[in-house]
Amino acid sequence: MTALRDREAVEAEERERLARYAVASAESRGRVVAEPPHRLRTAFQRDRDRVVHSRAFRRLEYKTQVFVRHEGDHYRNRLTHTLEGSQIARTIARALRLNEELAEAIVLAHDLGHTPFGHAGERVLAELMRGHGGFDHNRQSLRVVDLLEERYPGFRGLNLCSETREGILKHGVHWEHPVPLPPASEQPCLEAQVADLADEIAYVNHDVDDGLRSGLLSAEALARIPLWTELREATRRRIGEAGEGVLRARTIGALIDRLVGDLVETSARRLEAAAPADVAAVRSRAEPLLGYSGPLDRERRRLKRFLHDELYLHPHVVEATQASVPLLRELFEAYHKDPAWLPAHVRTRFAVDGEARAIADYIAGMTDRFAHSERARVRGEA
Repeated sequence: MTALRDREAVEAEERERLARYAVASAESRGRVVAEPPHRLRTAFQRDRDRVVHSRAFRRLEYKTQVFVRHEGDHYRNRLTHTLEGSQIARTIARALRLNEELAEAIVLAHDLGHTPFGHAGERVLAELMRGHGGFDHNRQSLRVVDLLEERYPGFRGLNLCSETREGILKHGVHWEHPVPLPPASEQPCLEAQVADLADEIAYVNHDVDDGLRSGLLSAEALARIPLWTELREATRRRIGEAGEGVLRARTIGALIDRLVGDLVETSARRLEAAAPADVAAVRSRAEPLLGYSGPLDRERRRLKRFLHDELYLHPHVVEATQASVPLLRELFEAYHKDPAWLPAHVRTRFAVDGEARAIADYIAGMTDRFAHSERARVRGEA
């Protein structure tokens, strides 16, 4: 047996290991611009690596998840959220005999289009782009990987595989896009469904953790959620005497485990009952195949509503993120009034993408701190 495990060997292992309804790397629908295969890495491993090496991925470190960056070093940002989600996706995909590298690549790319200052920033750009094609962070993530990253001589963007781009799209597309889109289907592949579910598991759990750590969520309020109370008490009995921080961390771990375990077991039963013959059979279904059991799904929804009401709409969070509204609007208007404030590479895109779209792309790519420094610059305060 040779010591070398090249791409062809990995692809052969996939054919033995993956379920028939998983997306095998060797059977990818390919890239918009054809490229020769790599000697060692599969198509989806290359997608994952291209995302990780992109500038947009590095910028996620300084983009708000819930808490803005100056509030503390231990709160999640877009980058740490993405990394947590990718590991959950790998666990789910592995348990269901799906393609781990594809699920991972989708999660790593899914937030590349998020604006600075979280969803508040997205709402500002959506308002400013009304009449110019609109703005949506899923759409923007696709623009990043298809157009805005500049790393290769033969094409714009990262030229990712069709399946990775399918997962980034998430809810389909209802707008013009200058690069051919993946074929439309009723449902995305199972790896894309895994990525979507893993993203939610990650943010629900780390937002509970950050909310409690910050003091914006109270233990008394969270005790109204039966799932949390059950897991906290079970964790306390299991670990015995421990500090509050350890108890919180292990309860969060138990919550992730409960959600992932139920999702995997319920989805496995559904897959066995539906017995899809291949990926095409998955895509043609009216409803997703992956999901939770009824009781846990109700508890999951209850926890999400709690986070929405108690954390995302908390006056402190709203005030901190809403401070970005005038900032981003001021930048958009300043660039529109005097494009000389923009870098040359942005101005050169006016003729192809339109002035408003090029400006929106530039602002969406900013980190929180760069947006602040840009406003100081255009005001003459830098």
